[in-house]
Amino acid sequence: MERSGKPLGLAIRLGVAKWGNPDKLSVERGYGIFNAVSLDLLQTEGHGGRSSRSYQLHTKGVIVEIWPAIDLLGGRCVRLQQGDYARETVFSDQPGEIAKRWFEQGALFLHCVDLDGAKTGSIVNESALRSIVEAAQGRPVQLGGGVRDAKTIDRLFGLGLQRLVVGTAALRDPDWFASMCEQHPGRLVLGVDARDGMVATEGWLETSNTPASELIQSVGKRTQHCAAVVYTDIARDGMLAGPNLISYAEVQACSPFPVIASGGVTSLDDVRALIRMQAAGAIIGRSLYEGHMDLREVLDLSRRSAE
Repeated sequence: MERSGKPLGLAIRLGVAKWGNPDKLSVERGYGIFNAVSLDLLQTEGHGGRSSRSYQLHTKGVIVEIWPAIDLLGGRCVRLQQGDYARETVFSDQPGEIAKRWFEQGALFLHCVDLDGAKTGSIVNESALRSIVEAAQGRPVQLGGGVRDAKTIDRLFGLGLQRLVVGTAALRDPDWFASMCEQHPGRLVLGVDARDGMVATEGWLETSNTPASELIQSVGKRTQHCAAVVYTDIARDGMLAGPNLISYAEVQACSPFPVIASGGVTSLDDVRALIRMQAAGAIIGRSLYEGHMDLREVLDLSRRSAE
């Protein structure tokens, strides 16, 4: 698919029943950039006669996905600096309320990380995740951290999460990750967290000898059904220093999948730079919590770029 940024018809059906073809999650996905400026809530009948809440995205132009971030540690909403667990800032002990705040301000998507899970390899913050999914009311929520086996994938999808980000397990076994992408097309995201260009694992506690580009290309050779790449430059994460645009451009150039930028997105100028680069999306955390940017202004900038 060309990365032209031209409008592409897109409808996403969330909930039990799927949009159109019951075996497909989405009608069309174009380079990870949703062509939506509004969401309409739909009520339809799902399996067993249950009501299924969903959203239909209306196409008008190309906008960059803006993903406010919620990082979970011990059930609380926190931010780390450069992935260092000893340098945490606690912003709330009510993650569901934080999710509700972002959605009330207009967010269409939400990115979450189970920091405990990233370190231990198993999902820890399930109660917090349930509160976030409840606040989302069918809007897409994606989660990374501790997603390392098929059982966990099924369990998390069962909670109502829309997409899952897989990092450590994808590096260890690209064939397994590709097979999971085939089983869950468009719902698994490759998490590439890089330190000096090398992929970090185990909640960023270890650094491999694998270049980020090599991992992305390896997965690309094995599957076409990876939803996206979330690329994080660890040195910039939580530092309010701006994203590493050079590294992002290098990853974007080698990736067969849409690339979402994470780490250091601090100002509206940073967002403008990513828009000019036709980034698939941007994950924004500390700068929203500390008031360096207003989410409504970020979303407005993204929407206006599509006009």
